[in-house]
Amino acid sequence: MQQGFTVWFLGMSGAGKTTVATMMAEHLKARGLKVERLDGDVVRQGLSRDLGFSARDRQINIERVAFVAQLLNRNGVCVVASFITPYRRMRRFCRESIVRYAEVYLRCPLDVLIRRDVKGLYRRALAGELTHFTGISDPFEDPESPDLVVDTARDTPRESLERVLELLAGKGFLP
Repeated sequence: MQQGFTVWFLGMSGAGKTTVATMMAEHLKARGLKVERLDGDVVRQGLSRDLGFSARDRQINIERVAFVAQLLNRNGVCVVASFITPYRRMRRFCRESIVRYAEVYLRCPLDVLIRRDVKGLYRRALAGELTHFTGISDPFEDPESPDLVVDTARDTPRESLERVLELLAGKGFLP
């Protein structure tokens, strides 16, 4: 039976989490693995629609997702998660809760994120229209010891995916 694992993509809005995570899920499926994508925007519409964006609500959201990821992993499903995950305590919780876990930080400078702002979120946050916006009015604590750091201002999504695949192979997660 396939052993599940979780690869957790984190970083600020616009860093490329969804793009690389989607490519990762497609790659794993093409290899014949059972895969589930857990995306921040999608989870917020379903599992966590009762939560806001306070630090406490964000923590609860991540705890719920980590619980679901571990359940899926125990049943042989590979989880590809993409969440901003702005606080170190959240990441520590995930690492302690999910047995087969790889943390990938998609790092991108704020000026590049603002230029990439296809949803207009940074513009609105800088204008004061959005509160609790990570990197502007709410903190993003740089990870202390992720398994991999990918610079998405420099690396293409394909290059980022290749680096993550090398990480997963090195951890023995890929058959």
